Amino acid sequence: MLFICYPKCTTCQRARKWLEEHKIQYTERNIATDNPTYDELKEWHEKSGLPLKRFFNTSGMIYREMQLKDKLPSMSEEEQLKLLATDGRLVKRPLLVAEDKVSVGFKEAEWAEI
Repeated sequence: MLFICYPKCTTCQRARKWLEEHKIQYTERNIATDNPTYDELKEWHEKSGLPLKRFFNTSGMIYREMQLKDKLPSMSEEEQLKLLATDGRLVKRPLLVAEDKVSVGFKEAEWAEI
């Protein structure tokens, strides 16, 4: 299991605590220093079954500065994935990546299923 987070994020800290309380083994990856690649993001998007917009950190400063709320609807999926791959701070966190499932954000019920 791959746990992708930003260590200073309180939601990520809660998610890490949940993983530890449930004795789930994971590999932690700091999204700020080890940004997901285009190929990883594409694979995770496909596994998640979620709209690509859910992978964007809509409350982040970069998202707002780039005015992505207005730009995303006119961008292709490939353009959005390439943009996400440029900076980990654009990606919603935490991400939990299992062999056949991916969860974006921390929702206990979803994580329990994985």
